[in-house]
Amino acid sequence: MAEGTLFSSNLSTLFAEVALPVPIDKLFTYRVPAAIADRVKRGQRVIVPFGQKKILTGIIATLHTKPPKEYEAKPILELLDETEIIYDHQFSLYEWIAQYYMCTLGEVLQAALPSGLKLSSESMIQLRPDFVLENSSFDFSEKERLLLDRLKAEVLSYTEAAKLLEARSIYHILKSLSSKEAIILFEEVKEKYKPKTERRIRLHKNYADKKALETLFEKLAAKPKQEAVVLHYLQHVPVFNNQKLNEQGLRKLLLLKSDVSESSINTLVKQKILEEFEVIVPRFGFPDSHHLPPVMLNEAQEAARNQILAAFQNQEVVLLHGVTGSGKTEIYIDLVRKALEGGSQALLLLPEIAITTQIVLRLKKMFGSEMGVYHSRFSDNERVEVWNGVLTGKFRFVVGVRSAVFLPFDNLGLIIVDEEHDASYKQQDPAPRYQARDVAQVIARQHHAKVVLGSATPSLESYYHALQGRYGYVQLTQRFGNAQLPAIVFADVTQERKSKTIKGDFTATLIRSINATLEKSEQVILFQNRRGYSPLVQCEDCQWVPKCINCAVSLTYHQYRHALVCHYCGYREDLPTQCPTCSSKRILTLGYGTEKLEEELKFHFPNAQVQRMDLDTTRSRSGYETIIEAFEKGETQILVGTQMVTKGLDFDRVSLVGVFDTDRMIHFPDFRSYERAFQLIMQVSGRAGRRETTGTVILQTANPKHELFRYIATNNVTGFLNDQLHDRQTHLYPPFTRLIDITLKHTDKKVVTAAATQLVNVLRKELPATKIMGPGEPMISKIRNEFLMLVLLKIKRDQGKLPEVKQIILQTAARLQQVKEYRSVKVVFDVDPV
Repeated sequence: MAEGTLFSSNLSTLFAEVALPVPIDKLFTYRVPAAIADRVKRGQRVIVPFGQKKILTGIIATLHTKPPKEYEAKPILELLDETEIIYDHQFSLYEWIAQYYMCTLGEVLQAALPSGLKLSSESMIQLRPDFVLENSSFDFSEKERLLLDRLKAEVLSYTEAAKLLEARSIYHILKSLSSKEAIILFEEVKEKYKPKTERRIRLHKNYADKKALETLFEKLAAKPKQEAVVLHYLQHVPVFNNQKLNEQGLRKLLLLKSDVSESSINTLVKQKILEEFEVIVPRFGFPDSHHLPPVMLNEAQEAARNQILAAFQNQEVVLLHGVTGSGKTEIYIDLVRKALEGGSQALLLLPEIAITTQIVLRLKKMFGSEMGVYHSRFSDNERVEVWNGVLTGKFRFVVGVRSAVFLPFDNLGLIIVDEEHDASYKQQDPAPRYQARDVAQVIARQHHAKVVLGSATPSLESYYHALQGRYGYVQLTQRFGNAQLPAIVFADVTQERKSKTIKGDFTATLIRSINATLEKSEQVILFQNRRGYSPLVQCEDCQWVPKCINCAVSLTYHQYRHALVCHYCGYREDLPTQCPTCSSKRILTLGYGTEKLEEELKFHFPNAQVQRMDLDTTRSRSGYETIIEAFEKGETQILVGTQMVTKGLDFDRVSLVGVFDTDRMIHFPDFRSYERAFQLIMQVSGRAGRRETTGTVILQTANPKHELFRYIATNNVTGFLNDQLHDRQTHLYPPFTRLIDITLKHTDKKVVTAAATQLVNVLRKELPATKIMGPGEPMISKIRNEFLMLVLLKIKRDQGKLPEVKQIILQTAARLQQVKEYRSVKVVFDVDPV
């Protein structure tokens, strides 16, 4: 019988192989109780015991009748779903991700399922049924008596009991009460997902006709506050025009906003004149959309759209290379509309939440209630609602960040990956370290769907595949409307320092341009890819630099916190008033981040409204929306930020973009540094002059004649890509090879160095055709009190047998960790690192 079908209850004892969200590379066998044997099937959630005390949520992977030989299988505690929440093709996808990215199925499951679908266990405390305080021979403390008194009325969680006793830890109290046979401790499983509800008010059915209502108003004549409540209700809900309106009622919150008294409402509810009830409401207040308004494409967009559709006849993937401001979004909307009209589902992936903020407002007007939004800033409940919405068919179109690839689509026709070059599509920590752009293509093959990869600055990998004919390739070279590409101006920092025209971190060229822009009531975006006030603090006399106690990195000064902070582990300490080494009070801040630029901007332009957009100002869910809305309305004149300001944002009045620290981006010690610097500068430049006004981009650099700037100044993207492909081929880097990073971690530097050396020695024997670099210390050699050693493997694309190579690496690492002195060494794999 197929795994996905129900098993008959008259079969012998049934067992389930359950995938659990733990980093262990195996499935776990559990016995299926007879009571649920006829209802279980692959893809359902179950609650199972794990270890001595834990309770976990797992997913049934397979069903069979063969009991385990080594141990007696524990029973499944509870079946949570009536039908599957994960389809067969999703299991196949999870297994592919685990195999390709060298992690466990449990780690993939942990990343794939929204936490609201996973259940949590919490210690619960209950009074023993046979316990009577007065009959006990034991003595009880005051706190024990207080707890026992409360337990007579209700069962308490550990957290609730600790709050009652005003103690952080109550383990000793619980241990004492258990020994006195007064309480029972047990695990209560609580489902995290709760639907959103709304309190509503409606007129009691006894008053739903005119005669009864007239009698009611006579009764309330002497009670003006209560009368006002009923009148306000009838203004909002004309019950006599439509009786069904009264059944739906009115939001209690809306009634309270009408300046009526809540106590009057409660009194009317008690008197059964009004009824208060609760309804489940969707978390996404998108309007219903019964027809999709057509998207008006210009000639160039229409030609590009037609080329994409033509390419789909022969290829699954098309690379849309369109300059910034060319209107790729309109093409996306048109393609999504066609997919939905054809009865398919569609997925639009975006790299950053910052981009979703602006584009979602636009898309929801087009697609209404058919569209769901999925990203990490949403609460657990909101993500579960989107998951269930896709599962039930409510959301046929989803806009999301990389984790949206795990959603349970069953009829996906189109996947669009916007800004496909962006490094945000690659998960870093924890595992699985997947690349959503590549996973999207695997999903597309499962569904026989099509993929559009869109970018103004395509990744070298995607561009190479297009050149090789693996992808279709469509170019969009014109900006939308009458917009022209911005003029590029280089501000020579070295020259201005010599002539002493530089002011703080601003060249005179940039200051003049900002002044001219503000005078025209236009807006400015400034990009500095470093947050905080200053990346380095130093004693002027002895050159002491404060460093993190947990990581091999200097601390960054954040002025708004007045603290030194580690951006790797979060450690913080106060800025010292004097040097701890020589007692000098001459403590300098060196370099600059977005926070310092914000301060200098307020000094240079006191009449301008300046806003900063980086991780520190956007930690709250509404942080992005607030900043972007203020800038969009023109309330903010200058926006300074990190990478967030470079991507996908579209503002009419921005005519000037300034880029700081370009030299640091270019010379970062990484083989992708030229590609990343080029992409970032080109992307942020694209924010300028997106309408009739021609924009200007000012790049502050000490080397205006650098070869990279030649491509930027002429907007020669393909020339840059071809040049970089030549370098990559010469030095054996992607796309001509596949890379696997192996990072070893341990609290003892000698141990991790010896382990890395032994691993490399064995791998060189096992994989003679593979180029292995290292072991060596990475640029940051210690993070969170663990020393790091890095090994890099370069595997030629024509070498073949990639799964076999990965298996050898995994087996070698496993054997290494069986050696006594290396058992506590952590080994982390990163396939296709970015």
